[in-house]
Amino acid sequence: MSPLPTASQELQFLRFVAGRGPVSSARVTEELGGKLGLGRSSVLTVMERLRRKGHLRRRRTDGVYLYSSTIALDRLMRATVGQFVERMLDGSVLPFAAWLSERVEVTDEELQELRAMVSKLRSRRDA
Repeated sequence: MSPLPTASQELQFLRFVAGRGPVSSARVTEELGGKLGLGRSSVLTVMERLRRKGHLRRRRTDGVYLYSSTIALDRLMRATVGQFVERMLDGSVLPFAAWLSERVEVTDEELQELRAMVSKLRSRRDA
């Protein structure tokens, strides 16, 4: 499988399919294509490109191709953030953490998850 796409549009397609799949190209065209101003042929081009790269798979059901993601949505998002940190921040999480600390809306659940992550980082460092 090739690396995850870096193009913003391809990522939008992957998120859409991973969150709703299996899904027909008609539904992707209607919902996501409409939002992005893309017609059926453009949607199909992006989806087939992602399929050739190994990020989507398709199967024929009742004469219609249904597309699904080869990676779960949560793994897709972690991999995308990881690529961003590696490519744009030279592997440093500090700029990302600084942005996060200034964010105005962090739910109690998110804060609890962040605390658990910091605890995990401490235990790995101390091991």
